[in-house]
Amino acid sequence: MAFDATLVVMAAGMGSRFGGLKQIEPIGPGGEALLDFSVYDAKQAGFNKVVFIIKKEIEKDFKETVGKRIEKVIDVDYAFQETYMLPEGFTCPEGREKPWGTGHAVYCCKDKVKTPFAVINADDYYGKGAFKSIYDCLKKGNGNYCMVGFRLVNTLTENGSVSRGVCEIENDKLVKITERTKIVDCKYTEDGENWIALSPQTVVSMNMWGFTPDLFDYAEELLKDFLKEKINVPKSEFYLPSIVSTLMERREKQVDVLLSEDNWYGVTYKEDKDSVKKALNEKIRKGEYKF
Repeated sequence: MAFDATLVVMAAGMGSRFGGLKQIEPIGPGGEALLDFSVYDAKQAGFNKVVFIIKKEIEKDFKETVGKRIEKVIDVDYAFQETYMLPEGFTCPEGREKPWGTGHAVYCCKDKVKTPFAVINADDYYGKGAFKSIYDCLKKGNGNYCMVGFRLVNTLTENGSVSRGVCEIENDKLVKITERTKIVDCKYTEDGENWIALSPQTVVSMNMWGFTPDLFDYAEELLKDFLKEKINVPKSEFYLPSIVSTLMERREKQVDVLLSEDNWYGVTYKEDKDSVKKALNEKIRKGEYKF
């Protein structure tokens, strides 16, 4: 019997460091974006629906450049993340422009997802093994959430610093994620002066999660708590890892860590594009992708 699973792709953010709309930046020879590779891998793994979380202002361009391609190979739906989309009883402050964060993005697709689901960034390449392992974990149906972790050394760029969620793991279960916002060459700094070494083998989160639909109830509950405290803080954001961390702390959920030894690719900076393009086009040449 087929197991239904949905891929949720967060594509609402603009790439500030990259300087453009990374979600639809061509990488493949046919104009494929990074998310085309993810959808290809997800479908091969067993996912049978994709929900793109986008902003209304990019809907036309996104559907014309990406949606038309992907609708030919898999069931596609769209959810919109807008600052005014808040739980009943809350009103977005006048003048708020900054999105409410990844936790809010997932909250915005609650009416579109009815199956176990994976969440990924639109502008990241995770690899075939990551999608297979997360699909198999969801299919197992043990009630746990899951996360694909990558080795730090496999996620770096030569073109600047990166932010990574450094994972603490016990018995293949996630214990804690600590966000390090400035990592260069397996070293991080919090003050810009003192650098602390990290093992290249350190497991980091690249925002690839697996959930059951009960996440939406938790997300709404915790979003309300967040808004009660920070709705009037202009740059406050409600993050998806914060939801997970709270549920772990309350011992309501366990998170299985699925380790990938593959390289992660992403276009964090414009200078990254050529090397990412070269690596992925080599995979196409080898027959790993047939668009």
